[in-house]
Amino acid sequence: MSLGPAEQRRYSRHLVMPEVGREGQERLAAASVLVVGAGGLGSPAALYLASAGVGRLGLMDFDQVEESNLHRQILFSEADIGQSKVAVAAARLAEINPHVEIEAIAARLNAGNAVETIGDYDLVVDGSDNFPTRYLVNDACVQAGRPDVFGSVLRFEGQVSVFAAPTGPCYRCLFPEPPPPGVIPSCAEAGVLGVLPGIIGSLQAHEAIKLLLGLGSPLVGRLLVFDGIKMKFREIAVPRRPDCPTCAPGTTQKQLVEYEEACVVAHPQGRETHAAQSRSGEEVPFEISPSEVQNWRDAGRSFSFVDVRMPREFEVASVAGTTLLPLHELPQRFAELDRGQPMVVMCHHGIRSAQAVAFLRSQGFPLARNLTGGIAAWARDVDGSIPQY
Repeated sequence: MSLGPAEQRRYSRHLVMPEVGREGQERLAAASVLVVGAGGLGSPAALYLASAGVGRLGLMDFDQVEESNLHRQILFSEADIGQSKVAVAAARLAEINPHVEIEAIAARLNAGNAVETIGDYDLVVDGSDNFPTRYLVNDACVQAGRPDVFGSVLRFEGQVSVFAAPTGPCYRCLFPEPPPPGVIPSCAEAGVLGVLPGIIGSLQAHEAIKLLLGLGSPLVGRLLVFDGIKMKFREIAVPRRPDCPTCAPGTTQKQLVEYEEACVVAHPQGRETHAAQSRSGEEVPFEISPSEVQNWRDAGRSFSFVDVRMPREFEVASVAGTTLLPLHELPQRFAELDRGQPMVVMCHHGIRSAQAVAFLRSQGFPLARNLTGGIAAWARDVDGSIPQY
């Protein structure tokens, strides 16, 4: 696609770069990207992709603009509240760059439309905020042969990677299955710093442009983790699993899976969170902080330290001396634990472990306590060498 005079003026800073130049800019103009989710991540990603001159940009979202979106979803203003996100976003992006074709898809991605929709674009930028959509995007990208530029944010932390690229891993190579419903807090419950999606969404746009231009080293097989509190980036290697049911060579799984919403209520009503009473009559608080547990360790106190995360999470980051017992296995295996010994239960952020402690206390483990903030808090407050993911 040749560039007209107006486009040459607009993209002049690209044209003078030898890595881009006229040929690269024309490649961008001929390219197409689907942005799934026009929210915190999709807003900055779409802005930069449109500004960069990606020729055809699809925006897929079924939601309307809400007031709580405005602190991070920079495509929208108060005047847009109640309107379709993709309609507002498409109009705004067309104003920013009239040379780009914007396709507004006001629909939910599902098993029936995912492969066909994704297959109509060169790559996908996944700006979704829930596990069911992330797995659906990943699986459909694998089937359609399209790279999945993944991003996620929560509180002060973000992640970016490229999944489903040729020879690279997919999202299921890192997390084979979503967590059970109710064990991971949503952004609405845990919060997200407004600027963070701008950082992560911009990185997604950056990776997408690199892929379209064939530049540099994309984040294939690498999960980039950003800690906004410490202002640090770290990388976690993500190898391709030879037994992955989705992307392993020769896999026969072709049916897309639609999971129930997994990013829901963090604190289900009715869960026991009050102090229990030990056999000696001593009250045992429900929660215990990482620093208190470290004091126990320093003092040589005997206690069980149980990690209820998934095995893949345990491989990424773990605390020395912990015993892995995934939450979904607990009802069948709790008899392996010592009822008479103090116990600390840990997960990622303290949500799944709180469920585990409530269950254990109901089964006669009054000395079980929940580690407040999980391994994320342990890495922050006790051992900074533990990777945060």
